[in-house]
Amino acid sequence: MCTSGDGENGEHLLPEEQSGDDHTAFCAQLEDSAEDLYEHAPCGYLSTLLDGTIAKINTTLLDWLGYTHDDLVGRKTFSDLLTAGGRLYHETHFGPLLRMQGKISGIALELEAADASRLPVLVTSTVKTGNDGQPLLIRTSVFDARDRRAYETELLRTQKQAEREREELKRLNATLQRTLLPPTLVNVPGLDVAAHYHIASTDKVGGDFYDLFPLAAGTWGLFLGDVCGKGAAAAAITSLARYTLRAAAVYNPDPAAVLRNLNTVLHHEYNGHDPRFCTVIFGLLTPDADQGGFRITLASGGHPPALLLRADGSADFLPTPGGQLLGVLPEAHIATTAIRLEAGDTLLLHTDGLTEAHTASNSADGRYGDEALLGFAQALAPTTASNAIAAVRALLDTFGTGVDDDTAVLAINVPRPTSEEQP
Repeated sequence: MCTSGDGENGEHLLPEEQSGDDHTAFCAQLEDSAEDLYEHAPCGYLSTLLDGTIAKINTTLLDWLGYTHDDLVGRKTFSDLLTAGGRLYHETHFGPLLRMQGKISGIALELEAADASRLPVLVTSTVKTGNDGQPLLIRTSVFDARDRRAYETELLRTQKQAEREREELKRLNATLQRTLLPPTLVNVPGLDVAAHYHIASTDKVGGDFYDLFPLAAGTWGLFLGDVCGKGAAAAAITSLARYTLRAAAVYNPDPAAVLRNLNTVLHHEYNGHDPRFCTVIFGLLTPDADQGGFRITLASGGHPPALLLRADGSADFLPTPGGQLLGVLPEAHIATTAIRLEAGDTLLLHTDGLTEAHTASNSADGRYGDEALLGFAQALAPTTASNAIAAVRALLDTFGTGVDDDTAVLAINVPRPTSEEQP
């Protein structure tokens, strides 16, 4: 249909209001002949007999392929224009589906041009039937997919590059994470020690840390902590905290003094526009030469309380109430407690990634929680350090993806005398 034009002064004129000559010229500009529309359409067209012999093909497709009309019509089949893989697909899938359904749409194929180059296309074919319903010929539309193929190729290349970069980032994160943890725990005569670090995500470095190291005069220091956040910033604070704790313990091994020293350093370094803090529990281990076992003094800066699993099968949290996060205030309140580890007793320290794991339980917030952890410890006691860590690892595995924060656990046990060990 011819559209209307504008008259004088911009008036909108209907076709019948235009002059005859103007109307004819205007429509001539818009209307192409059906043959011209077919020959020079923006996509390829061809019609084939039921055996695939090309009966008609438009100029657009001939130009794409570099053939002439006489090269193809009556001489070649549609499948002859396909690559070897395309011919196999046409024979085993395309052709049978077309015969069963009468139409098949949007199939990605490759045509082979006269110069042997390949042309990626999307093909839609329809079977034309006569009045009696019998198939007469096959009409096929061919759409140039070179731009789409180029886009898909670039997208695939970009995805592969992103995957390579992600794998490299994982390796770097794993390497960095290892540098923030002791390669092995020191051997403390008279103690069985074990530790585990559970990585919630390989994409970012976590901020949990622990260590056990010798101090002067037959004492040992231990600590376990959790820095807020993840990534490079958390790793930097973790490194600072670890080395500050070790240095401060050499200068003054009193656990409360050690944590106050760390609080001063963190507050001085990170009290600006991007404040950082951490929770830490620090302990001083001293063997009891007179009564056996170990005396332990623990200081907590806002960290979850440690669990004490006694040789008699009881278990409970060690209260360190009121300990404040380190790095927030210039002067932090440090909570302390002192205990004796007897033969068969186990001390278990953990970060909050364990208790904050998502579970399928009926707890109010869907977290594992302190109450469940206490019940777990009570069922586990008495135990050894290695068995305690193995049990915690198995517990974390049951949470699956519900563990969304890294978790560090450190267990210290005074072994029973060989004659008292349970079978």
